[in-house]
Amino acid sequence: MKYTEEHEWLLEDGDLVVVGITEHAAEQLGDVVFVELPEVGAEVTKDDEIVVIESVKAASDILAPLDGEIVEVNEALADNPGLVNEDAEGEAWFFKIKPSDLGPMDDYMDESAYKKFIA
Repeated sequence: MKYTEEHEWLLEDGDLVVVGITEHAAEQLGDVVFVELPEVGAEVTKDDEIVVIESVKAASDILAPLDGEIVEVNEALADNPGLVNEDAEGEAWFFKIKPSDLGPMDDYMDESAYKKFIA
């Protein structure tokens, strides 16, 4: 897994990358009450705002970590946004992207670097 400074996690899965937010981010947000996901088939550019998360504390955006095409979204979050609080780094992934280039993955933090970042 790789991690961004925006508290997203990225997991390579073949030629796709699965994206979600970290447990740390979910804890900071508090109880998540709404998640707006991108459209399947959407072409996104790194740093585009593509997911909106609303919690009892705040609303925040998730940025595209890579250039590419959204190929799948986690429909379970529409019915159960609280899943983000229950399993942020597992069942509560947000989307799968087919990146145009996996090279930028090397620029993101590994788990030990992320733990230092949030300490």
